[in-house]
Amino acid sequence: QVQLVESGGGLVQTGGSLRLSCAASGRTFSMYAMGWFRQAPGKVQEFVAAISWIGTNTYYEDYTDSVKGRFTISKDNTKNTLYLQMNSLKPEDTAVYYCAARPYALAVRTVNGYNYWGQGTQVTVSS
Repeated sequence: QVQLVESGGGLVQTGGSLRLSCAASGRTFSMYAMGWFRQAPGKVQEFVAAISWIGTNTYYEDYTDSVKGRFTISKDNTKNTLYLQMNSLKPEDTAVYYCAARPYALAVRTVNGYNYWGQGTQVTVSS
């Protein structure tokens, strides 16, 4: 099992940046693919970004108003930590952000593809 704790959320103005962290317990963090999801008020949880277990493959939400090009996911297996660098933030990025883990090499974009979840961290972008 792995336990996940997110941090780094907060209030930021439009155009600002935040870096979210997700600290994982356990000795096998390197054997988990990881993902970031978010949930805005009144909306369903949605995929943001994901990374393979050794960090060589990354995936981003790529529909309209994509985070691709603004957000960067990374994974430091020596520190048991997942990151999400968020730049050029917009009010529509406001949500609770969750990290998630799955004990497989490859990441997926679906909520039900992940076995373990953190408690979430609030990101609020003011206009």
